[in-house]
Amino acid sequence: MEKISYRELLKGNIPPWVMRFIKHTGKAINTYSMIKESDTVLISASGGKDSLALALALSIRRKWLPIKYDIKAVMINWIEHPIPDEFRELLKTYFADLEIEFTILDEHQYPESFKGEFNCYLCSRNRRRILFERCEQEGMKLVAMGHHLDDLVETSMMNLCFRANFATMLPVQPFFDGKLKIIRPMIEIHESTIKRIAENYDLPVVKPVCPYDQTNVRARLKPIIRELSQIDKLTREHIYHAHGLGERV
Repeated sequence: MEKISYRELLKGNIPPWVMRFIKHTGKAINTYSMIKESDTVLISASGGKDSLALALALSIRRKWLPIKYDIKAVMINWIEHPIPDEFRELLKTYFADLEIEFTILDEHQYPESFKGEFNCYLCSRNRRRILFERCEQEGMKLVAMGHHLDDLVETSMMNLCFRANFATMLPVQPFFDGKLKIIRPMIEIHESTIKRIAENYDLPVVKPVCPYDQTNVRARLKPIIRELSQIDKLTREHIYHAHGLGERV
């Protein structure tokens, strides 16, 4: 199938299924009061399909809103596993087309403070530290992550099966007594929808090298969750609603 340029969406040529994706993202933003007038939102842009689709949804949706807010994006490029140079330019063009200020930060994935240790948790913590420092430098209070419904379900299963704790990632997660928040506008979106958008509209997806990408617990849970969804297609939604997240708003 011939791919369509994402620029067609920016021109307003938006098919119904993509419109549903954008509006469903907006629904989560409104339900959980994620973004307000005059906010500045910093997108954590990994270069993967999720963060690129999130940027696309926020950019298009912003044109329709009666309120004004700024969107910026930061990509942390690990020096130990850098992205190819050609993708730097592709990503810069993409975010320029979306009218989003974009910065690439070249950082060490294994800081000295890790003392030779490394795992998914430490990598995530290091990334979050860098993003929070960026927010502090520029006076920003919101970090938008590209986590989706499948991520929430996988986190729920990991905590339930391996930590005896039915906790998960939150749509809005405060830090430092609420002075800074992580928001997840795509928390109700299926990963399959995001994948379809990235493939059909030729998003400049680049997947940085990760030594644990196919062997970590999250990757091993994916086929199990797919199998559960064959028994009940609303499995993911059931797990989402089991947390009672909407009741906390």
